[in-house]
Amino acid sequence: MRLLYISFCLLLPHALFAQQTVKQQAIETLRAQIVSQANWALQQAPVTVTADSSSRSQGTIHDFYSEGDYWWPDPANPEGPYIQRDGMTNPDNFVAHRLAMIRFSKIIGALASAYLLTNDTKYVAHAFTHLQAWFVNPATRMNPSLLYAQAITRKVSGRGIGIIDTIHLMEVAQGTMKMEKAKNVDKKLLADIKNWFAEYLNWLTSHPYGKDEMEAKNNHGTCWVMQVASFAKLTNNETLLEFCRNRYKTVLLPKQMAADGSFPLEISRTKPYGYSLFNLDAMVMICQILSSTQDNLWDYNTPEGLNIKKGIEFMYPYVADKSKWPFKADVMYWKEWPVAQPFLIFGAANFQDNNWLQTWQSLEHNPATEEVIRNLPIRNPIIWF
Repeated sequence: MRLLYISFCLLLPHALFAQQTVKQQAIETLRAQIVSQANWALQQAPVTVTADSSSRSQGTIHDFYSEGDYWWPDPANPEGPYIQRDGMTNPDNFVAHRLAMIRFSKIIGALASAYLLTNDTKYVAHAFTHLQAWFVNPATRMNPSLLYAQAITRKVSGRGIGIIDTIHLMEVAQGTMKMEKAKNVDKKLLADIKNWFAEYLNWLTSHPYGKDEMEAKNNHGTCWVMQVASFAKLTNNETLLEFCRNRYKTVLLPKQMAADGSFPLEISRTKPYGYSLFNLDAMVMICQILSSTQDNLWDYNTPEGLNIKKGIEFMYPYVADKSKWPFKADVMYWKEWPVAQPFLIFGAANFQDNNWLQTWQSLEHNPATEEVIRNLPIRNPIIWF
């Protein structure tokens, strides 16, 4: 079998051969974890936004609700609007919907990965049970909008910045694409799921919250493009795919990356290390999702010479040895980073850098800290090749 695989790879173009080689190494690194997580996922019943609610939400039970992480009661005015403490997460926030979505992402990512390994349709069948509950079943579905995300108590009922919460639907969308041709997929159900994502894309691109988030100058703007690209690929929306490619070239790279490959807007925050990792991961995923033989974002250079490889080369030394980080430490979760960052494996696959791959292999692939998981939406890399 291995000889056949090698023979097959030798017939591929060089870039695709590199991708297939790294994918195979990722499979071998993660095989035991994939099997374990898929076995866990098979035992899980759907839990959607309708399973829990907050009295502070102004939406219905079908509306996703979350609260701004860094907003706290004002000691000088306990009954007044919350005030901001940047980088300091309020542990009393309502997070049930966010955790349910992350759990959903874990389940679909694990089942899709196991299906790719085994071709066993039992994983597909169970995945579509969860997909139906979240996107189709009238009693349990989530509304395809984000009107009430990252609310601030006694200040605003929701904000465009809350759109970043749905980065965890990316592996749901990607997992769906990897399973959609399985022989046991209900085509009507698949169409309904894709229609949900099409409706959400329409909201993301037309509602003021979506437009505000698109214009965000830091990782929020990056994550808007990353999400839209992911969902547009599932729904075959070529117009939005091209829009995202142009946005990456003309806005994200030139307005966020410095000449040395760093992201000054992230470094200026109270969590410069974690935010730099997060923004680089998101930029790399944009390249992975949107690149084609006709338009390869991995090779794109701005007129100023900025490119994604420069971003990886800037950050890699501080992942290989965090003690070399020249900026201040993050105010929270400093010790929990780095983990197996997506930029390492996809960078290794596209630039044939074995050091990046080995570092990815050596890091934690199954983090337990909620904050890390929340900022690591890509946890199942084999479904992205």
